[in-house]
Amino acid sequence: MSDYFSGYLVVAILIALGVVFVASAFAANRLIRPNAPTVEKLTTYECGVDPVGEGWAQTHLRYYIYAYLFVVFAVDAVYLFPWATVFAAPGYGVTTLVEMGVFLGFLAVGIVYAWRKGVLRWT
Repeated sequence: MSDYFSGYLVVAILIALGVVFVASAFAANRLIRPNAPTVEKLTTYECGVDPVGEGWAQTHLRYYIYAYLFVVFAVDAVYLFPWATVFAAPGYGVTTLVEMGVFLGFLAVGIVYAWRKGVLRWT
């Protein structure tokens, strides 16, 4: 076998081992766990309160927008920390500074847009 495909063989073996490990864990769980379903065990349980009424509840759209903005601006931290570690490495300084400037520029445009639309007002 050529060296080119030997790298793929290692990946295939690791994937197969992962699948076997997960399948054996599920099988062991199925064999070992106790199984005694009753009516009480099969009822819906949520937060210690018995379910009453429908399972449908509407939420105001602004809460989704706050959650979306949080995710957007939390994800930028995921990119800022690795950038900060690579920034001082030789050969990466100016290039990474420009790339991060563009990235932060897009984020700034997004926050200004949200601010101008009134999304960031709590009332």
